[in-house]
Amino acid sequence: MGLPSLAYRLYERRLARSLPGDKLPHHIGVMVDGNRRWAKLAGSTTAAGHQAGAEKILEFLEWCEDLGIKVVTLYMLSTDNLNREPAELRDLLDIIGNLLDELGHTNRVQVQQVGARDLLPADLAQKLTDLEAATANRNGVHVNVAIGYGGRREIIDAVKSLLNDAASRGQSLKDVADNLDVDSLGAYLYTKGQPDPDLVIRTSGEQRLSGFLTWQSAYSEFYFCEALWPDFRRVDFLRAADFADRQRRFGA
Repeated sequence: MGLPSLAYRLYERRLARSLPGDKLPHHIGVMVDGNRRWAKLAGSTTAAGHQAGAEKILEFLEWCEDLGIKVVTLYMLSTDNLNREPAELRDLLDIIGNLLDELGHTNRVQVQQVGARDLLPADLAQKLTDLEAATANRNGVHVNVAIGYGGRREIIDAVKSLLNDAASRGQSLKDVADNLDVDSLGAYLYTKGQPDPDLVIRTSGEQRLSGFLTWQSAYSEFYFCEALWPDFRRVDFLRAADFADRQRRFGA
């Protein structure tokens, strides 16, 4: 082990020990960005970049488990991503499908899709349905896989569901409008019943949300990391968790 690696290892251990267990984020959202750029810099294929990103997700979830993080939301495939070039999209969907299989085999995490399942290929949609059922009673990290996800689409879906439920109960539009509040709409979001993310991490140096958890991230802390997702290290993760603890103001 070289001196730089040893120094990072020592720094990582010291940082891990310094994190207050009672103030760690309960819910972390992650925008796993930079797989394609990583592949280009490595002189490899785009598919290899997506595969490296999938392997990093498995490693990342182990870090979260070690720290006792309860909920993780992974932005894996946006509604915009569904418009990518067909060959790349096909490879990406295959890699996502294999990753879902791996998550099922870990026997530790509970998996839930957040997104528009009707936009996905039938085989992937069925895999998600089966995986949710198979992992529903697990006690490990609750992993939201944002596949076919768009923040605006989520809010529209929530409004539609709220209005349809109100109509089925014979409520008028005026009744709905008079009683509409944050909690009533929040009860129809994909993440209903879950805490909002305390921390949102985006890799690759980009500093925008790109529609990720548009509603839920109103009071989140944001940590933008220059590392491309496949190069994201545990020390980067610990820095993000430490940053969230130091910066959190909860809207005050």
